[in-house]
Amino acid sequence: MKNFIFTLSALFMTTVTFSQAGHIMQGVGSVNMSMGGAATAQPLDISGALHWNPATISAFDDNIIKLDIGLFFSSPELNSTVPEFDGQGQPTGNFFSGTTEDDRGVSPMPALAAVWSKPDSKHTFGASIFGISGFGVTFPENMSNPINMPQANGGFGRIESDYMLLQIGLTWAYEITNELSVGIQPTFNYAALELMPNPTANPNQAGYPSTDKASALGFGGQVGLFYNSSSGFKAGVSYKTTQNFGDFELDNTYLDGTTATNSFNMDYPAILSLGLGYSLGTIDLALDYRMVDYENTDGFSTTGWTPNASVAGFGWENINIISAGVQYKGISKLPLRVGYTYSSNPIDSDVAFFNIPATAIIKNAFQFGLSYEVSEKFQLDALYHYGASGDATSGPMLNPQFIQNFPPYGAIPGSEVSYDMTTSMIAIGASLKL
Repeated sequence: MKNFIFTLSALFMTTVTFSQAGHIMQGVGSVNMSMGGAATAQPLDISGALHWNPATISAFDDNIIKLDIGLFFSSPELNSTVPEFDGQGQPTGNFFSGTTEDDRGVSPMPALAAVWSKPDSKHTFGASIFGISGFGVTFPENMSNPINMPQANGGFGRIESDYMLLQIGLTWAYEITNELSVGIQPTFNYAALELMPNPTANPNQAGYPSTDKASALGFGGQVGLFYNSSSGFKAGVSYKTTQNFGDFELDNTYLDGTTATNSFNMDYPAILSLGLGYSLGTIDLALDYRMVDYENTDGFSTTGWTPNASVAGFGWENINIISAGVQYKGISKLPLRVGYTYSSNPIDSDVAFFNIPATAIIKNAFQFGLSYEVSEKFQLDALYHYGASGDATSGPMLNPQFIQNFPPYGAIPGSEVSYDMTTSMIAIGASLKL
């Protein structure tokens, strides 16, 4: 069973740093992504509806199945600067700097959704399998960049991370009135984590270890309300609870060949979404606001060094996300969409060093999409995405041995670590009314 779950997760979840708000995907599927992820009050397709507001699937009166797959490209860069010291440990006034580019390559991103409904029924049911979260980098060992020098030389060597979260949702929506619906969605999650080196483990004299891939199971839920007026105005609200996971049990291998284990808990944060929509004639408008509660989420709420020099957590702040999209249906059988997503940065400069394995912070994302209505029952979708982190996330290099003189985390004077990235993706999708 465990092997089956892992194989399924590998097929349906993102395995790279994605165009994200924090480590959260901004949208699901070609249509929802092309609207900037906005769907809390404007359900243009079943994937966006199932992901952001379970009540909105009441807008669909057919049995529908939808499959999307995207090809994702990213280009993170990791920069570091450290002061140089003489043989007596005194600074020389010179600095050593370097840059390492990520070499992870291209990754696929599938999404699968289904909805069952009847025109004369107040009940609508849905099911989904989405990769909703992930981060990952591959920065090779690099003697010209201080942070990627071998651990024996004071760096971390090759830095590689791979975090993935697969979510299965089972959804029920009920039409309270012709204009107001409520939805409930229990969610079941599978996550996998791999780190090289593993900063959550205690280092030994050889440095920090690498890990084998570990997994954890989690659960949570989502509830929502959807108001769909006859005048074209729409409003929605949804709340996704914290997705509570068991611990990752990490099997570590140190550079000297010794082994050990450690546990690390990382949940998925609660998300409050508010949305407005308007549809009139050939135009559909969508606007969403989200608040992501990292500050009360295990794995993200704590930060700093433990007494054994391991890292306690990422130390992320809550973030605000704005998603907006416009769909134009004036061309027969060829709706066009443009979308924009803004996200604040959860990483403060003081803790940038702790977040090198999770550099996927995209401030501005732009999308263009279109569909072709092959028939009344079959539709093809396409998407292009581009995202940028804006200003680089940066802060001082940290060392627990410096805490006494440079609290609270031991910043190395004159040092800096920074990372930024751009992302792009092309995707296609298909939906079929059964």
